[in-house]
Amino acid sequence: MRVTISATLKLRHNAQQKAALDAISLAYRDALNYASQRAFELDKTSSAPRLHKAVYADLRAQFGLGAQLACTVERQVAATYQTQWTKLKQNLKAREASHTKRRYKGLDAAPKFVSRTLEYQHGRDYSWKKGGKVSISTLDGRLVLEYEGYQKHLDCIARGCETGAAKLYHQKSKKRYYLIVAVHIDLPDPQPVGHSNVVGVDVGQRYHFVATDKDGKSLFEKGAQVRQQKDHFARTKKALQRKGTRSATRRLVMLSGRERRFIADRNHTLAKMLLTRFPNSIFGLEDLSSIRERIERHADPKVSKKVKRTKRHQSQWSFAELQTMLAYKAPLYGSLAVRVDANYTSQACYKCGHVSRGNRPNAGLEFKCEACGHRGHADRVASVNIALRTLLVRQDWMSTGALSMRPDVSDGEASRPHSGCRSAQEVKAARLRRYAELRWNPDTSA
Repeated sequence: MRVTISATLKLRHNAQQKAALDAISLAYRDALNYASQRAFELDKTSSAPRLHKAVYADLRAQFGLGAQLACTVERQVAATYQTQWTKLKQNLKAREASHTKRRYKGLDAAPKFVSRTLEYQHGRDYSWKKGGKVSISTLDGRLVLEYEGYQKHLDCIARGCETGAAKLYHQKSKKRYYLIVAVHIDLPDPQPVGHSNVVGVDVGQRYHFVATDKDGKSLFEKGAQVRQQKDHFARTKKALQRKGTRSATRRLVMLSGRERRFIADRNHTLAKMLLTRFPNSIFGLEDLSSIRERIERHADPKVSKKVKRTKRHQSQWSFAELQTMLAYKAPLYGSLAVRVDANYTSQACYKCGHVSRGNRPNAGLEFKCEACGHRGHADRVASVNIALRTLLVRQDWMSTGALSMRPDVSDGEASRPHSGCRSAQEVKAARLRRYAELRWNPDTSA
């Protein structure tokens, strides 16, 4: 299998070289905004060929970009509009299902690009040189620069690992440029017998994660300290926004970057903690797609401060970033991450299979089964149910040779004649019935 990692390389440049990088990054940003405005005028098109006919000549003549960079601008703008259209369609579906009343406004105006970040294509816009140097394109030709970075990443590049597109990133606070390179690493294809352990990972806000393996060993990671730090950032930003001066605005920009880096660093640490604590494992992660639309509350200016704080905590919940980091780091540690259905994981009793909202009194952290009386921590119960579903995925993988997050429901009980015509609701109901048959016994779950 092929794994792609991002190698961040710090470029060593003098004042003259930095001026050349400034020129190309600013020209690229201006070209993005120009192409975005033209795409908006062309009925908000997301077609790269149509946009190419409209802006290619102007990008070359007006902004001085090379042929490859001009095409990259067109593709990036087209992809941005495609994302906006996708979000608009998702919003329309959510509104039809009464999940939200908020209208998506991303296409009310042309998307604006602010960051001085441009994309280079390997072999065309940048290439590697001997002696730890890289050649990159500028408006005035090629620029050969030395670089430094994480030693393992440098070793991969030195060994000749395949590299893909790279991004030239300007860090405003340090007035320095970085090259973020996609490095492709080839690893042996994963096999079910090569992963001796199965771990269910339940992510949340009170606890960043609760992980339980097939032997019943659990790992809890509280989120109170991180939440306090986020609240501190929120209070500081609120005070600066009220002040409204130019210095306060500059401070706000700096704080936003600091908060983003703080959260990313925390998620990196959590992912590595899981991978080192449970080696050679298959990690089961909940499929939480579109969860914000399902739990979103309508805006109400009359709500209390407590409710506003709760809504802010929900909006700041970075579960997707944590799951993504765990998924891409796992193969590098000899593990694997798969997604499983998230339905009723915290409401189902793994002892008797009873599913009910009443199993969680007042939606708290205590789990108490209405049928068998089993008690436990609600998040741990959810992690156990996720582990059971991950065991089911591993079992199907071993029997069919195909890895899928959806269990096989093509047997006689779940299927019917012309099963290919079954609706999505029927297929989902069949999966849930199979989940309801799972029981937890750490002594026999190897």
